[in-house]
Amino acid sequence: MADVEEAALEERMKAALWFSVGKIVDEEALKLGVNATPQFIGALTELLWAQIGNVSQDLRSFARHANRQIIATEDVLLLARRNDDLATVLRSCLEQRNAARPKAAKRP
Repeated sequence: MADVEEAALEERMKAALWFSVGKIVDEEALKLGVNATPQFIGALTELLWAQIGNVSQDLRSFARHANRQIIATEDVLLLARRNDDLATVLRSCLEQRNAARPKAAKRP
């Protein structure tokens, strides 16, 4: 029964991804004045789905290696280590998030 529920959840997530990819492609195609076929959107969705699977597996592995069950920020930064531009954007977002957080009062 759990396998059936898991498969149904995966199908719903994949359908949501297809919908989102389709919306983005349609918006960009309108801007560029080009047409995007449903086959293109489907292929892009499959490519993205595979990439999401690879990234999630890597993140799980990094967390397990650090003896954690929860994926942490440092796991994401480690994943982005080979893409300098992405790493820079992620670090910038992290710095902004940390700056926006209220500082906890130090205890004596």
